[in-house]
Amino acid sequence: MAYVRTVKTASGARAVQIVHGSRKGSRSIEHIGSAHTDDEYAALKAVAARRLAAGQGELDLGIADVVPASAEPLPIQSSRMGHLWDGLEYLYRELGFDDATGGDPVFRDLVLARIIEPTSKLDSIRVLEEVGVPAMSYPTMNRRLPIYATDTWRQNLAAACAKHAGLGPTTLVLYDVTTLYFETDKADGFREPGFSKERRLEPQITVGMLTDATGFPLLIEAFEGNKSEKLTIVPTVLKFMAAHDLSDVTVVADAGMISAENMKAIEREDLSFILGERMPSIPYQIAKWVADHPDQTPADGLTLAQHQRAHAKTSFRRNRVTYYRYSADRARRSLRGINEQIGKAEKAVEGKIPVKRNRFVTLKGADKSVNRELETKARTLAGWKAYITNIDGPTPEFVIGAYHQLWRIEKSFRMSKGDLAARPIYHRTEDSIRAHLAIVMAALAVTRVVEERTGWSIKKFVTTTRRYRTIEIRVGDQIITAADPLPDDLADVLSAIRGAH
Repeated sequence: MAYVRTVKTASGARAVQIVHGSRKGSRSIEHIGSAHTDDEYAALKAVAARRLAAGQGELDLGIADVVPASAEPLPIQSSRMGHLWDGLEYLYRELGFDDATGGDPVFRDLVLARIIEPTSKLDSIRVLEEVGVPAMSYPTMNRRLPIYATDTWRQNLAAACAKHAGLGPTTLVLYDVTTLYFETDKADGFREPGFSKERRLEPQITVGMLTDATGFPLLIEAFEGNKSEKLTIVPTVLKFMAAHDLSDVTVVADAGMISAENMKAIEREDLSFILGERMPSIPYQIAKWVADHPDQTPADGLTLAQHQRAHAKTSFRRNRVTYYRYSADRARRSLRGINEQIGKAEKAVEGKIPVKRNRFVTLKGADKSVNRELETKARTLAGWKAYITNIDGPTPEFVIGAYHQLWRIEKSFRMSKGDLAARPIYHRTEDSIRAHLAIVMAALAVTRVVEERTGWSIKKFVTTTRRYRTIEIRVGDQIITAADPLPDDLADVLSAIRGAH
């Protein structure tokens, strides 16, 4: 006994299957394919019906003139998301990942499956079957994961990324950190509770990412969840430099990444940096400008410089420059926030609202007051941002422009955590987590190139391209490929992917 059934997959597709049953209750399921359009669904239903009753009906593929009327039903050799898979695989090979991994097909399939539909490693087998490519077995996948976690494997991937980015003896790299939490309450030395940007209490890991100036990933490193962000940057950069024989790099990072000890450590390695700097007090240059221009608002883009010369008595080895730049838009947003907080502070002091977390409220026993000194400082610094560097002969345009590229690495983090579902919720051991991050890094590299060349988001590219399947049919001794015609915009995008070089 056999019948055709349709089930809905996690991706929203309709999977057509033939269920073969027996009188004893056992059954086997033959997967025909998954459809994302009505045309695909109708074709798959026709194929399933033909397999149940050979010779009843015929799938019109425009080849009736080459097949005799008495011929056997046309056997479908394969049905696959050819345009999507071939485009992604082309970039995977172009980035050098195939060579870096020794042509490992399991790693390639896991990387591309994560781009198409990020899910668990086990469910990746289902994704590959829907794509129409041969899937590895689950035991094979598990045997390979420990290899993907090794330093050698991840260094080979990083080397391929560095080669694609065209890094020279000196280069500009962006650094940022995020945390990925686990839905467990048991710490194990690697997954540990710590400071969480998502304000979560569960065990987590700290992930540092190094990219080039465009946001293209160069290295992803995982640290214990309770390791301070400020302690991750130096080992990550040094490991990257050693792997690629770089004599110098300029590290660009936000103020939260860097402490005074970090700056000293970076300089001890004879490296350069461009960093955002906190202003715990009003710098002399800003105070002097305010004193010299009473009742005046700084011009948008006004830049002040403070030079610090290195000598025998300074704690730093190289000359430093701090630039203070004023932004009218930043000032507007800051002053609006200050006004709101001052208004709440005044109401709290008057007893109209309860005292909550407000930096402008000073509590001394039962007495409450508005901290006007802090208010003056905040209003004076509104709109100003500080940037510090130790590079030779800097210009404010280069330093500030390089710092403003940090949005690119933030975008890469958003893509890895959103589009690629980087949080390793299905992994428990350290090796498995590191292998997962190696897959995510390679997927992120392919994804960044797709978006750069096509101008489409990766989500738009995948959802648009996966609808167009290619079907191979055997006619006598020949294999004929049938496919829906591509719309012009998709044809242009696929051409851009392959024709960039």
